[in-house]
Amino acid sequence: MANTTQLLSPFRLGRLELKNRMVMAPMTRSRALVDGNVPNPLAPTYYAQRASAGLLITEATQVSPQGVGYIRTPGLHSSAQVAGWRKVTQAVHAVGGVIFAQLWHVGRVSHPDFHEGRLPVAPSAIGYEGTVFTFQGKKPVVTPRALETAELPGVVDQFRRAAENAREAGFDGVEVHGSNGYLLDQFLRDGSNQRTDAYGGSIENRARFPLEVARAVVDVWGAERVGYRLLPQSFPYAGVVDSTPLETFTYMARELSRLGLGYLHVTESVSGADTPSPEQRLAPRLREVFQGAFIVNGGYDARTGEAAVAQGEADLVAYGVPFLSNPDLPERFRQQAPLNAADASTFFTGEEKGYADYPALR
Repeated sequence: MANTTQLLSPFRLGRLELKNRMVMAPMTRSRALVDGNVPNPLAPTYYAQRASAGLLITEATQVSPQGVGYIRTPGLHSSAQVAGWRKVTQAVHAVGGVIFAQLWHVGRVSHPDFHEGRLPVAPSAIGYEGTVFTFQGKKPVVTPRALETAELPGVVDQFRRAAENAREAGFDGVEVHGSNGYLLDQFLRDGSNQRTDAYGGSIENRARFPLEVARAVVDVWGAERVGYRLLPQSFPYAGVVDSTPLETFTYMARELSRLGLGYLHVTESVSGADTPSPEQRLAPRLREVFQGAFIVNGGYDARTGEAAVAQGEADLVAYGVPFLSNPDLPERFRQQAPLNAADASTFFTGEEKGYADYPALR
């Protein structure tokens, strides 16, 4: 049975006191209201049930209508959305939880159906093989439109305004979604960014736009209340690849460290067929250059999460599906109790079923 002494020990994130080192990872649940992408009325219950995590990170939350690429995903760009999220943060704080909002722009991972017939935007007009789930069902990915250089400050401002809205909604901080093949990740990687202006070419140029976004969010929140998520492996779903991942992601981690960010959240599989060999793992290299708190994510359980913290590989460990199906996951780890099985058929569909109805220990 796994010892979780280190994993369940408190951690200080800037001026925030986290009750343990377990993070609920951001998980899209596709339950926002169809009218206005407002958080579901059950969302306060869902997040408050899981507030025993040291840190909750919300599902990916779009910064603007331009950033939408999935059905029923919440935003942070309207007054109704802010009001919906305020109910969530109040519910989490009422039970002693800490919650960050994840700020998201999907870029090319979208479809004209979400944009009144207009093309999705991206760093370059490069598509990928795949489908997008729209309200009319699955449709093939289209080739996106390359953002003009003059448009980029406006997209940065979308993130800035969403960060301001997160403050108004009562969040404790924000995480910038820079991974999983979405817009900021598309800019960073040379497989999806073939621009010839100041935002393409060299690693420094490709990182320019993501770092401008990070700085804009820091201007709103202060650096210690901002995190950034990276996924240094290729991500087949969104077709993002990079020819020099070690150099690219090390540069990005170092520059984010220079901004003084509160944490870096790195997803890298530690179980399953796509697990890199020890020699191929990039997370340890990023840990070396990033001076703030370091969160790892990617198939950890109680034993491997404890080992990651005990061995200094990470300060905190993020759990996705285990938190989805076990709202009291830290207590289950403490008691070495069995875990609820997750119902994958309800991950992205349904209302309360598979969302707010998983039982806690009795």
